[in-house]
Amino acid sequence: MDLRQPSSELIFRCVPFDQLDNHTLYDLLALRTAVFSVEQNCAYQDMDGKDALAWHLLAYIDGVLVGVARLLMPGESYPNASSIGRIACHIDYRELGVGRKLMAEAVRLNEKLFPGFAITIGAQRYLTQFYSKFGFEQMGDAYLEDGIVHVTMTREPIDN
Repeated sequence: MDLRQPSSELIFRCVPFDQLDNHTLYDLLALRTAVFSVEQNCAYQDMDGKDALAWHLLAYIDGVLVGVARLLMPGESYPNASSIGRIACHIDYRELGVGRKLMAEAVRLNEKLFPGFAITIGAQRYLTQFYSKFGFEQMGDAYLEDGIVHVTMTREPIDN
């Protein structure tokens, strides 16, 4: 099968940690390892104790897990804001816009799960323009995390 020519649409599933089956959890962690550790050549502790507190957004094409994001309630990563993190897309699907669609869905679901709260992310600095398209603005100076330059970015809540 040609991974760049999917036969079906992007399908999203968002579940709390305790509803992840073993195979899905394995696939999620394998994708994050492929992107964050192998592709970015960065040795760091991915499993930080927050997965069990999170909702996990999973993106599938033709039954293949192609994208993931972690949604955390206010106070888990930032004192007064919810958070989206561990955003990763399978390298073979990036040109299909999976990252853009994944982030749009993560923002939508985060606002639904945690209404009225800002969303704060720790973004790799080279992705600030990407995240700004979703309403995120840089807050403060750049910082080094696991050998990669990051910035804190926040999206204020939208008044209904």
